[in-house]
Amino acid sequence: MSAAGPTSAAALLVDKPAGVTSHDVVAEIRREHGGKVGHAGTLDPFATGLLVILLGRATRLQRYLLGLPKTYRATGRLGWRSSTGDPDGELTETGRIPERLELPVGEIEQRVPMTSAVKVDGERLYRKAHRGEEIETPTRRVTIHRVGLIEANGDSATFEIECSSGTYIRTLIETLGDAYCESLHRTAIGDLRVPDGPQREITVEELMDFLPERLLDDDEATAVSHGRPVSEPFDVPPERVRLTHAGRLVAIARVDGETLRPEVVLSS
Repeated sequence: MSAAGPTSAAALLVDKPAGVTSHDVVAEIRREHGGKVGHAGTLDPFATGLLVILLGRATRLQRYLLGLPKTYRATGRLGWRSSTGDPDGELTETGRIPERLELPVGEIEQRVPMTSAVKVDGERLYRKAHRGEEIETPTRRVTIHRVGLIEANGDSATFEIECSSGTYIRTLIETLGDAYCESLHRTAIGDLRVPDGPQREITVEELMDFLPERLLDDDEATAVSHGRPVSEPFDVPPERVRLTHAGRLVAIARVDGETLRPEVVLSS
């Protein structure tokens, strides 16, 4: 991967390559930049695509990014099964090609795979799996917003999938029948797109522009920078608002009635 840009960058949009973990990427960027480095959602080692890496004080914005919807391009290998649902598992050829290449849309229930990082009884499931343990894993409700069949060619089918955070795409591909997720590329997190090159720097203003904006005057900006609330009536109030002054993001605020209470202050 190429070296990151100036340490003044608030965030990096990184196109993760296959074969490395998301934590490997974070560790490399931490070595390059120093200071605090975080992320807004990981990818499995076999997967590629968008990682949002947060630098410095931008790590405090992680909570607002983790729940954003994700968009993927996923290719399923048909007529095969994988013990993990992906190419890193034990592969078995069955020759049974699914007749219908349709994935579910809407709210569905997924069982968490044994290879996930979800904790059960205080231990991550993948650690239990590495020891050969088999337990009944928990289920979770997720939402598949949109599915499009991009290409179908013999023993493979490629889909574009937009889904809620927490969706297991390999588990979704397995609903076809005899199929596993051969490749997975995340193209977007919310409105943030995978960069054309290895990585691209963005500001916190670009990072958070999916939230409604409230412009502050000079006095309000001073008050907010010290954690004090400002007032704002809404006909239909949102949950969170970005507070800006002179083109800079000052804080993220929680809407409390007709009051905007700063939760994370970035400018002081």
